[in-house]
Amino acid sequence: MKDNSVTLSPKLVLLMAITCGISVANIYYNQPLLGDLARYFNVSTKSIGLVSTFTQVGYGLGMLAIVPLGDIKERKSLIIKMLAFSVFSLILLGTSMNFYWLLLASFLVGFSSIITQLIVPFAAELASPNQRGSIIGKVLSGLLIGILLARTVSGFIGSIFGWRSIFFIGAFLIVSLSYALIKLLPSSLPKSNESYIQTMLSLVDLFKSNSVIKASSITGAMMFGAFNVFWTTLIFFLESPTYGLGAKEAGIFGLLGVAGVFAAPLIGKLSDKKTPRFVVGLSILMSLISYIIFYIFGKNIIGLIVGVIFIDLGTQSGQVSNQTRIHNISSEARSRYNTIFMFTYFLGGSIGSFLGTYSWNIWKWKGVCISGLILMVIATITHFTIGRKE
Repeated sequence: MKDNSVTLSPKLVLLMAITCGISVANIYYNQPLLGDLARYFNVSTKSIGLVSTFTQVGYGLGMLAIVPLGDIKERKSLIIKMLAFSVFSLILLGTSMNFYWLLLASFLVGFSSIITQLIVPFAAELASPNQRGSIIGKVLSGLLIGILLARTVSGFIGSIFGWRSIFFIGAFLIVSLSYALIKLLPSSLPKSNESYIQTMLSLVDLFKSNSVIKASSITGAMMFGAFNVFWTTLIFFLESPTYGLGAKEAGIFGLLGVAGVFAAPLIGKLSDKKTPRFVVGLSILMSLISYIIFYIFGKNIIGLIVGVIFIDLGTQSGQVSNQTRIHNISSEARSRYNTIFMFTYFLGGSIGSFLGTYSWNIWKWKGVCISGLILMVIATITHFTIGRKE
């Protein structure tokens, strides 16, 4: 049941979207700076890829450990505590003095940046069923803007003021956001009286018993893995003799994903009108097409640009539609369903980050493209097997 003390006003939806954008940006600041970080800490491109991997693993474990609390704890206080942890982690990362310090701080930044996954179930809980896809799309638009601006701003600021500066700026933004949330975000009532142990133990049973959760989680993980295969290695491809570019240009590429920002609310409405599963199928197709374009035309700047648009649009559309699928299931376990989906989603992302840098170091660009295609083939098979049982 809804918490009747809270109304989902346009102002609240906007605040939720901004919260998603600022918090999720933390885990993407490092991507355009991997080349600079490799040179600063004097490590190989293969080793520096662990920065993205540790961040994604931290995010996944943070979701597994913290997000289920959204069903059994008051959300506002939980969100504020995680924001404070996020500020600490960003400052720790910005002051890194050696590579191992950098990896630990990257893990903690990922672990503490799960605020988005507390906000989305909250918005879904407050939305009426016939508007749930649209509301989730609007809230996730903030997330997409955060991802885009994180890469772009990080690339520009890092090239001018050095790689440390963006993490201190990120900490300042989180402090400012915390003040706004303390003033404006309403409290919410827990949906379950289970203990933390009972809540965590229920995750496995929820995954096993629901084909929608299985299909959404696996397809989402493979799509985000393919997404990270590309974005983790893009800076190395741009710095290679093929293009001879750098972090600033990698940041500009992030702006090409703006199509995903404008499409997210429309995708949510299409999910409400058709079915979320139908839109997931279209999203998988777009991501498949992107890697075909990368493989054939990736060494041409126009081909690279078109591929970026397709992979960003496909991945973000898939996330909106998959989350709409799972939030249509149950209100009592909504945070736990979101935990299962997003944990596997970012586990797939961490696998993609590792697979991308590994493939680049051995097979260069063609290896990257083949790795992404393999993940998308797995997503396609899952969609037409397990996903058919919805």
